[in-house]
Amino acid sequence: MSELVARTGRHQQRYEAGCRLIAGCIPFRFRYSEGSNGNKSEKILEVLMINSTSGPGLLFPKGGWENDETVEEAAAREALEEAGVRGELMHFLGHYHFKSKTLQDEFSPEGRCRAAMFALFVKEELDSWPEQSRRVRSWVTIPEAVECCRHSWMREALENAFKNWTADAMIILMEHH
Repeated sequence: MSELVARTGRHQQRYEAGCRLIAGCIPFRFRYSEGSNGNKSEKILEVLMINSTSGPGLLFPKGGWENDETVEEAAAREALEEAGVRGELMHFLGHYHFKSKTLQDEFSPEGRCRAAMFALFVKEELDSWPEQSRRVRSWVTIPEAVECCRHSWMREALENAFKNWTADAMIILMEHH
């Protein structure tokens, strides 16, 4: 099997109306809490966050959407490259606008970005992945994620991710996974 390598460079990067187009996801899983007698009791929803390479706080995987892939492929690729997880994209969470000093370039001088975010149900956690030397993964509960999330737009995506899912949809998902 060939080794996974992170894509680098911006020559394939997509832009629209002066915005750099970004794809990302909120990886999630269900974990059983231990009951008092050691039995599995309650299912707990956790999300996977990674450290920022440019400052404090935690992030969800995201990166540039490139010309040779769909937005869904880009979101799944970023989850694999940055967080070392594979899974099933379950739900489109919307578009989020933000500015990034580090993403300023000739096509987006102000660093304006538009991120398409998805919920990713994690089915596989890899032992090695392209950015593991720079990234630490942390499984956290939703309240913990809200508290330690570095960017307000990512917090908004997180809050939208699970409040917009109907209780019925969550129950069906929990029963099948």
